[in-house]
Amino acid sequence: MSAGRVGLGRIGAPFGLKGWMHVASYTDPPEALLGFPRWDLSRTGASLPPRRLLEGRRQGRGLVVRLEGIEDRDAAASLTGVSVEVEREALPPAGEREYYRADLIGLEVRNLEGCSLGKVGYFVDAPAGAVMVVEQDGAQHWVLADPTHLLQVDLDAGRILVDWPAKLG
Repeated sequence: MSAGRVGLGRIGAPFGLKGWMHVASYTDPPEALLGFPRWDLSRTGASLPPRRLLEGRRQGRGLVVRLEGIEDRDAAASLTGVSVEVEREALPPAGEREYYRADLIGLEVRNLEGCSLGKVGYFVDAPAGAVMVVEQDGAQHWVLADPTHLLQVDLDAGRILVDWPAKLG
């Protein structure tokens, strides 16, 4: 992710033949992503030219959109896997007990027993909701990022307290 930007989604497969594409939105509700007219795009840390959102709508569990300059299925396919980012200044302030994923990446995660599970590496969108992937020494803990398991976030201290066992099984 580029400095000063926050990732709000990921472009998926093409939708139809006229440049439309699926988008997984990280916003709540998902349609909130459609409120940003300019999308900065990046692939593995490399910035791509920004695109203007022409139109979009809810489709199943995600969104389908059409971006400026993307006129056919091949052009849409070339953006598969690209991150959708917006400037941090364009975002509304997070509400109480709400956090932008970008602000949680790199924070240390500890459980109720005081065990360090590692640091937040990235998020995965699963059918049950967002999952924090916490990494330490090559091991991973996949922790549901919901209020039941995510008990406390202290951005100033760089820590997250979770109700999650150090070992499963």
